[in-house]
Amino acid sequence: MGWKITGGALLSLVCMCAHGAPTQRVDERPVEISRTPAGIYVVDFGRVAFGNLRLTAPASGTVTVHFGEASKDDRIDRKPPQTVRYNTASVELKANTAVVAAPPVDKRNTDIASPKHPPAILTPDEWGVVMPFRWVEIEGWTGALTPDQIVRQSVFAATWDDAAASFESSDAMLDRIWELCRYSIKATTFAGVYVDGDRERIPYEADAYLNQLSHYYTDFDKQMARDTFDRLMEYPTWPTEWAPHMVFMAHADWMHTGDADWLKPRYEALKTKTLMERRGADGLVASDAKDIKRDDIIDWPVGERDGYVRTGVNTVVNAFHIRSLEMMAELARAVGRNKEAGEFDSLAHASRERFQKTLFDAETGLFRDGAETDHTALHANLFPLAFGLVPQEARAAMAGWLAQRGMRCSVYAAQYLMEALFENGADEQALELILAENDRSWRHMVESGTTITWEAWDHKYKSNQDWNHAWGAAPANLLPRYVLGVEPLAPGWKTARIRPCVGGLEFAKGQVPTPRGAVRVAWKKPAPDRFSLSIVLPQGMDARVELPFVWETGGILCNGRPVKATPVGDRWVVDQAVEGTAVFEVRKN
Repeated sequence: MGWKITGGALLSLVCMCAHGAPTQRVDERPVEISRTPAGIYVVDFGRVAFGNLRLTAPASGTVTVHFGEASKDDRIDRKPPQTVRYNTASVELKANTAVVAAPPVDKRNTDIASPKHPPAILTPDEWGVVMPFRWVEIEGWTGALTPDQIVRQSVFAATWDDAAASFESSDAMLDRIWELCRYSIKATTFAGVYVDGDRERIPYEADAYLNQLSHYYTDFDKQMARDTFDRLMEYPTWPTEWAPHMVFMAHADWMHTGDADWLKPRYEALKTKTLMERRGADGLVASDAKDIKRDDIIDWPVGERDGYVRTGVNTVVNAFHIRSLEMMAELARAVGRNKEAGEFDSLAHASRERFQKTLFDAETGLFRDGAETDHTALHANLFPLAFGLVPQEARAAMAGWLAQRGMRCSVYAAQYLMEALFENGADEQALELILAENDRSWRHMVESGTTITWEAWDHKYKSNQDWNHAWGAAPANLLPRYVLGVEPLAPGWKTARIRPCVGGLEFAKGQVPTPRGAVRVAWKKPAPDRFSLSIVLPQGMDARVELPFVWETGGILCNGRPVKATPVGDRWVVDQAVEGTAVFEVRKN
């Protein structure tokens, strides 16, 4: 016999976790229940979520419950690869009484006194153990198992709004990638702060920043990013480049919220995250033997570094240093430290000049990995290009080189690779990499059947990868930022930039949540010489609109009337900011 239902969700206990934003248990019904010839019930909840079960049986007795992230031959995979989750528990049922069925405690992600890493983020004791699972098998159940007798108590952020964001395009696979990544952000909010999936359940700076970007584009919440920031200031982790990500997080908060009151008490501590303690008289950051061997991480896992050669003057490390100084100058002005802002500007300018002189090869138009090597890895160029550190005249060619090299980096560095491509006229190539029919793309994750993004592109690239890692969900922010084209141009979204990157798509539409309300965008390119864009902005926001060139453009209309626009690069930049609702049309002569 079998059941197939859509199932509803009922809100349960809301909890303010000790270390973060409020989370809540949500009752989720199964989408399918089946029974094997041996009498074992197989239950599918449709997607993986962190949680446990609530069982209500008609009779008392003992059952064995199996929890799994992966399936094999229509059953739970009880010997899944690497660190894909599986667990089992013996549960005592009481007739007509709700009983929590949870796996046993796993020391791996409940360790509060490990010398190897900061303490794990714990969920409330009264909830029982939670783990990520989609499938359940129950042995020993008396009679029929019906949907009202089994509930998954899934844990999500209490403020999560499923209607906050949307994305749809002319490419059905791209839409599936968006939904995989959107849900990945939701599913990994279970701890109240951003954690590294289910392995250690602790925040890491780079993971947290990528998580923050995608959270902003999928929900209205701002608190979880802030709580994660404060947690990381108390418990920092080891990689060199992870420290500047704290500056990135604070800057992202400033641009998203415009809240200087939150920033002010954290400003001084941010100065320690710029790598200034390693800066030499020449303006470049130096790496000692320990940094070269271990701390200068470049990318993770190690096999994703494209053969990068780490030296005493490291291109990637210096790129992070310079970008953090530039951001610190903006943050200093935000908190009224104008003199310090000028000092940060001067430091960044000096470092930038030396960086380009020492590490950029004008003959090849590319950066070398470091001052003591001629090797040129993908990473030595994707980070400088994403951070705007490449000479203007070399940017288009570098973007083309990066696109041709392909996804020779991890899901983490792919965030910056995609930014580098989208920002430098290579949007078609960026979308091709996202949709590539190989095992180093988000298409591969979708086609694998996973419902939360992976920690690495595939099992063969990381021996202990998690199947529930939000740093693999970059398209959750990339697609609305670049394909829809919606980004904050001024702190607090007072001014937005609307700059659609059309690639090879025929249309895209969606909604982006902001602190001022939702931004709605829809564009169409039905032919090479036609493009239209409609925008709905919330009150208190205006936008600078940048439209793609259409061959032999005869004019640009806004709400049916001609408007002036200035050609800048491969864009028409509309001269006047727009408010409210606006419909643009670009026509051929």
